[in-house]
Amino acid sequence: MGRFAPTTLDLDGKVILVTGGTGSFGRRFIETVLERSKPRKLIVYSRDELKQSEMQIDMSERFSAEQLKVMRFFLGDVRDRERLSLAFRGVDIVIHAAALKQVPAAEYNPSECIHTNIMGAENVVRACLANRVQQVVALSTDKACNPINLYGATKLASDKTFVAANNLSGDIGTRFSVVRYGNVVGSRGSVIPFFQRLIQRGATELPITDVRMTRFLITLNEGVDFVLSSLERMHGGEIFVPKIPSMKITDIAASMAPDLATRVVGIRPGEKLHEMMISADDARNTVDLGDRYAIEPAFVEYTRVPLTGGRLAEEFSYASDTNDDWLDGAGLTRMLEAGAAHERRRRAND
Repeated sequence: MGRFAPTTLDLDGKVILVTGGTGSFGRRFIETVLERSKPRKLIVYSRDELKQSEMQIDMSERFSAEQLKVMRFFLGDVRDRERLSLAFRGVDIVIHAAALKQVPAAEYNPSECIHTNIMGAENVVRACLANRVQQVVALSTDKACNPINLYGATKLASDKTFVAANNLSGDIGTRFSVVRYGNVVGSRGSVIPFFQRLIQRGATELPITDVRMTRFLITLNEGVDFVLSSLERMHGGEIFVPKIPSMKITDIAASMAPDLATRVVGIRPGEKLHEMMISADDARNTVDLGDRYAIEPAFVEYTRVPLTGGRLAEEFSYASDTNDDWLDGAGLTRMLEAGAAHERRRRAND
């Protein structure tokens, strides 16, 4: 059994759209849905025609022509509300994964990040309401909790937008929820593929931002499973937070290249030493659901059944440095090997 409780969610016959569908998460999510279900349509919405073309070629090597009949590729930007409204016609479920995510780039280009992450979220909400989409799950980040960088601040604003959107749905009935998790092992922008590239190129040392730094870690497959199971459990307005392990950046480097030295290069602009997914203030509205937490909406003006779960202790917070679940070198190796084995199995079935 995986980290998260298996889902019995039935996606057969559904029309599902993923914004940012050519990204690391979007691709894996779409492939997983194709492998497990028979949706009526599965729509990729993204702005990069080259990535869409490459994705179509890659998928044609992995899936049958019959399976691929349900695929649709829409070029468009989440900044374009009119295009979103056209793309969302007849859609049952929207997974909103599109975002600008690089912390230093957001610090240097704040207006671009605001337009995509905040205004884009508002556009997605409006398009979903206009088209009576049934369920919406927006992907967030640990950086949205007590943010110190612009990227985190824009995702916090996005989270608030999606949670509050439930109060606007009225008789439309659209329900919006959010999932928030940490660094995805192996995704673009993660430190692990960065270290892997340096090792493959024969580097003599690995750059470390700060020896005290810790991060939450989750695999791409776990992220997809978490979104699917949260989609099944959502009532509207929740921010779902997975229970996942933490790891020290120095342990990551030592596990991947035990014979290489490390060099401290300093924290990048807008970067934290430790990440947090639930603050003490959020904890007052949070329930423990076993394999995850759910931050429930503090302000509700719609019919909603509260989730059943244990309440958290006073002053509880969920941070990467005070986590009670830690990953060691052997655990990271197993995580990387599991990802590689999954990729080999998929390619063997081409």
